[in-house]
Amino acid sequence: MATSLDSSLTVSGPIDLADYDSRATTGFDGDKDDSAKGLTVLAEQLSDLQERLFAGGRTESTQAKVLLVLQGMDTSGKGGIVRHVAGLVDPQGLAITSFKKPTPAELKHDFLWRIEKALPEPGMIGVFDRSHYEDVLIGRVRQLAEPAEIERRYDAINAFEKAFTGGGGVLIKCFLHISADDQKARLEARLDDPTKLWKYNPGDLDERMLWDDYQRAYAIALERCSTETAPWHIVPSGRKWYRNWAVASLLTEQLRALGLDWPAADFDVAAEKARLASL
Repeated sequence: MATSLDSSLTVSGPIDLADYDSRATTGFDGDKDDSAKGLTVLAEQLSDLQERLFAGGRTESTQAKVLLVLQGMDTSGKGGIVRHVAGLVDPQGLAITSFKKPTPAELKHDFLWRIEKALPEPGMIGVFDRSHYEDVLIGRVRQLAEPAEIERRYDAINAFEKAFTGGGGVLIKCFLHISADDQKARLEARLDDPTKLWKYNPGDLDERMLWDDYQRAYAIALERCSTETAPWHIVPSGRKWYRNWAVASLLTEQLRALGLDWPAADFDVAAEKARLASL
């Protein structure tokens, strides 16, 4: 297993998603069973790091906050990451937001308005299941905005993310990459399993018909909005077990890089011990 995935999964230069193997296991030398063991180890590290982050936020000793952005085609595993990776840490330190079609009220504002309201506070880990990138993805493919407005949004996103990271935020942006064959197999599995029918949306096939358009839209967004402070990571997601391990590893690496420590007491510990002993 690799000690760092950041550099190997980070986007740089022109992107053609057809060149990326959705079933690759970059940075991992084992199999599915090995990944389960690896995830157990990561869970222990994540739990400790997240508690340190949360404690720092509660005591106002840190301005650090973390935002995990998940994007990908239908069935790529955004919900799976929320369940299997975000679920490894204390839920009181999580702020999970699933962005749906904008409401009429939200459409009266700039596209980033509802995003800004959902940003994590210091000490928190925020998870975006879909995000502000929808406005340059489906917005571009479905022509929901003029081309000039779509162009403006790329720059607005970069400025928005730069402001977030400049204020103590850490952005982990993961594009969960699957192939058209991966998606077809997963949709078939949902239709064959009565316990998974609730996950199936007939509208997914309408979007699937625009697969190539979405791949181009994703490639443009990844190229235009992968910056030094907020890089995109292309996470091969054809193998669910690898996808979970990879995102958990990226999250652990970023938390570890913060150099988190337990907040110092803002009271006299010895005096409090003495008071307690006397009661």
